[in-house]
Amino acid sequence: MTTFLLAIDVGNTHTVAGLYADGSLEEHWRLATDPRATADQLAAAYAALLSLRGGSLSDISEMIVSSVVPPVAGQYRKLSRRYLETETLVVGPGIKTGLPILTNNPREVGADRIVNAVAALDILGGPCVVVDFGTATTFCAISADGEYLGGAIAPGLEVSLDALTARAAQLARVELFEPEAVIGRTTAASLRSGLVLGFAGLVDGMVGRMKNELGGGVATIATGGFASLVAPQTATLDLVDPLLTLKGLKLVHERNQKQ
Repeated sequence: MTTFLLAIDVGNTHTVAGLYADGSLEEHWRLATDPRATADQLAAAYAALLSLRGGSLSDISEMIVSSVVPPVAGQYRKLSRRYLETETLVVGPGIKTGLPILTNNPREVGADRIVNAVAALDILGGPCVVVDFGTATTFCAISADGEYLGGAIAPGLEVSLDALTARAAQLARVELFEPEAVIGRTTAASLRSGLVLGFAGLVDGMVGRMKNELGGGVATIATGGFASLVAPQTATLDLVDPLLTLKGLKLVHERNQKQ
């Protein structure tokens, strides 16, 4: 009998969900995060997605959730109890990750950053740096011994665009894609250049500084919604993996099953 695992990463802007069948990723989705969604609404959304591939919510035998939106995590717990008749595994204190966290307050490290680090270590080994292009642009540093050391947080690409167009009367929102040149000849082209290439410069600067602190042999990996746009413009990112967080969730689930 096939075992289905639903892995869900709840971000501030988007939620990424993946369906694993006997350990293999069969399907994945990206949804808008609604912090007011109830357990019933979430159940209806996933039931609809699963039905598109001929499945149903009753097929799910296990669920794991990482969330940076605390109220939503509680609703997923309710969903699991009501519709799956099981307890969902929520990444947080007390969960076995295999990742020592050496920050001053490990409880304040976002669950998404933890599962990203778990997956990056599995793929690259340590030392390594993970860059996540989400609502915020986050940088996570992992030591050669596989320890989470800390990192840095900068504004996200879309957040920066929203703030700029909201505060500047003559700047309109633009679609973000690879700029044709650094020197933009229209306002829209100038915005794209400044945002996309500017963030590439931010990434190269931060990653370079982290590499200096970590020492030699540091590998890098990028994930998140804008990774595929910004990473090709950088000189310091080795890999891009849009599904890094889902892979980390699967690994954390396996480690807690073994426990």
